[in-house]
Amino acid sequence: MIEPNGFKQHSLVTSLGRMTYYTADDMPWQTPETPEPEERPTLVFLHGFGGGSSAYEWSKVYPAFASEYRVLAPDLIGWGRSEHPERNYQIDDYITTINEFLEQTCPQGTPVIASSLTAALTIRAAIARPELYKSLILTTPSGLSDFGEDYTRSFFAQLISTPILDRILYSTGVATEGGIRSFLESRQFARSSRIYSEIVEAYLASAQQPNAEYAALSFVRGDLCFDLSLYITQLTTPTAIIWGQKSEFTSPEIGKRLAALNPKAVQVFQTLEDVGLTPQLELPAVTIGLIQKYLKMLKSEDRIAD
Repeated sequence: MIEPNGFKQHSLVTSLGRMTYYTADDMPWQTPETPEPEERPTLVFLHGFGGGSSAYEWSKVYPAFASEYRVLAPDLIGWGRSEHPERNYQIDDYITTINEFLEQTCPQGTPVIASSLTAALTIRAAIARPELYKSLILTTPSGLSDFGEDYTRSFFAQLISTPILDRILYSTGVATEGGIRSFLESRQFARSSRIYSEIVEAYLASAQQPNAEYAALSFVRGDLCFDLSLYITQLTTPTAIIWGQKSEFTSPEIGKRLAALNPKAVQVFQTLEDVGLTPQLELPAVTIGLIQKYLKMLKSEDRIAD
C-alpha cells in the first residue's frame, strides 16, 4: 500500500462499506496552472484478486496518465485499505460496488482499465450499466471457469474450502512474505527477476489487513468465478484485451476464444510474449504505451446497438 508521488487517499461509501481510492491531488500533479479535476476526463483503474491485491497493482502505470486525466484507482471492497466486511463475497457484490463507485465518482461514461477476474466482472458490470462505461481496456479478463471449466473442482479450491483449515492456510501460506513471493514467482510473473522487494511489501501489507482473508478465501474457493463465455456476447462497450502469453491460470487461447464471441465489441486482442498474469507490474512501460494507444482507438460512437 504505497502511493506514487502526488497521489492521496480518499474514500466513499458503497452498499458494502467504505471504499478507499487514490487520485492525484498534490505536487507534482497539482499546480496553480493545472486544470480543475472536473475539467479533465476520468480514467479508472481496477485491480485483480489474489492474496494481497490492491490498487498498488496499477501504481507503476496510472501516474503516467495523471497530467491528462483525473485518475482514480480504488482498493475494491475486501482488499487494500477499503473495508473488509466479514462475509463470503459473491459475484454480485463486486458488480454492484464497482458500478456504485463509478456512479459516485464519474459524471459521465468513462474508460475503465481492469485486471484478470476483476476485468471479467467489469464486463458484466458494463453489461448491466453500459451508460457508466465509455470503453474497456482489460488485462487477462477471465472468469476462470470459462467454456464449461469448473475452477471449484481444482485441488486448491477444494482444499481451501475446508473450514478452519482455510484460515490456517491463509495465515501461514498466503499472508507471509514467503507465501507472497512464492505466489508471485510461480503464478503471477513470467520472470521472477522482475519481482522486487517493494512489490512483495505492498502485497504483504494488503494481505495482513484485518479480515483480509474473507475476500481472498472467497476468491480462492471459486465463489467469484464464472463462465465469461455466457456473458461476453452481451457486451456493447468498445473493448481492448491484453493477454500475457505465460498467464498461469488461463492461456491466450481461452482469451482468443472469448474475444471471437463478440468481435464487434472486442476490437483489439493483443498477446504479450514473456509476460504472465499482470503485465502492468511486469512490463509497466509497455502496458502504458498500449493503454495510450487503445484509448485513442476505442471510440464511444463505436458502441453496438442493443
